[in-house]
Amino acid sequence: MRSVSVLGIGETKMGRWPEKSLRDLIKEAGTKAIQDAGIEKESIQALYMSNFNASYLAYQAHMGPLASEVLGLGNIPTIRIEGACASGSLAFRQGMMAVASGMYDIVLVGGAEKMTHRNTEEVTTGIASAMDFELEAKVGITFPSIFAMIANRYFYEYRNVREEMALCAVNAHHNGSLNPDAQMQKEITVEKVKTGFPIAYPLTVFDCSLVTDGAAFLVLTTTEIAKKISKKRIIEVVGSGHAGDTITIGAKKSITGFASTQLAAKQAYEMAGMKPADIDLCEVHDCFTITQIVNIEDLGFFEKGKGGDAVAEGKIALTGSKPINTSGGLKAKGHPIGATGISQIYEIVTQLRGEAGPRQIKKADIGMNHNIGGTAATCVVNIFKGW
Repeated sequence: MRSVSVLGIGETKMGRWPEKSLRDLIKEAGTKAIQDAGIEKESIQALYMSNFNASYLAYQAHMGPLASEVLGLGNIPTIRIEGACASGSLAFRQGMMAVASGMYDIVLVGGAEKMTHRNTEEVTTGIASAMDFELEAKVGITFPSIFAMIANRYFYEYRNVREEMALCAVNAHHNGSLNPDAQMQKEITVEKVKTGFPIAYPLTVFDCSLVTDGAAFLVLTTTEIAKKISKKRIIEVVGSGHAGDTITIGAKKSITGFASTQLAAKQAYEMAGMKPADIDLCEVHDCFTITQIVNIEDLGFFEKGKGGDAVAEGKIALTGSKPINTSGGLKAKGHPIGATGISQIYEIVTQLRGEAGPRQIKKADIGMNHNIGGTAATCVVNIFKGW
């Protein structure tokens, strides 16, 4: 297997874009990534396009050829990859494996989602397709209610971390306020989170990730080619893991720890020859604030049941020992579902290059992204090294 590196990155500003179509978002982010890579588009041999639900939310399926046409990539092979909220990282992993195997030398990986033009009921219905329709969505379960159950079970098994959940949101909004691409660029307080509009106890609106329009793209190539082309720091993919679990919450052995995350992380650490302490920063899938606490425990950063303590002690802050979601995460940067995993990698590469501006952390050599789909039914974890 050949070593693979991220050669170029590009993304749109995340937010509500009524005047922009999927085509517009794809063109902006894809063009930025190709330009950042310093290559001609004719060098791209394949496109891996991530999208969750455009066929319902935007009436647009067959996303691979659409993206290729918009970007003028000619007759290259394209494929659309869907894995709910983990779609972006799945597309990245497919592109990475294609380059690593020797099938292609340079590929483009992209993701896009347009959601904000639909009303709340329609968006909720679309997102619910990431759970089991017959056993869950059909009887009225929503993702906020599922993750509220997870929070309450966590309270029962360990302790009440309502305050720490709010701190996760406060940290995300602080980081987002420093990120020009973030949808939410304003700081909030613990009190504002806890007294926000109730969604499903204990979650308020400020505990939940955003409905977002946006796109993100990456150019992948071999590390050998990257060393010849790139004028920037080489960002090598050193570890990757992909695991799954049951789609329904009721069939899981535990809901206060996600088996898919634990296994995907184990695979990534073993491939990289690393351990949790080696990771300088991580973009985790904080679809809800309780999820962030569960994630940082499942990834091995903190002992099970102690994630809330780490948050309260400031360990996940930009200046902490394990900065989490320096971009603002899904909570503040935004959650354009098909683009989310790729946008996470965009942030990791930006940090490892030392290009994150006011949110740049001091030590950024090893970064990780963690992306789950549905109720952690799918998980992808990737580790990157800058050198």
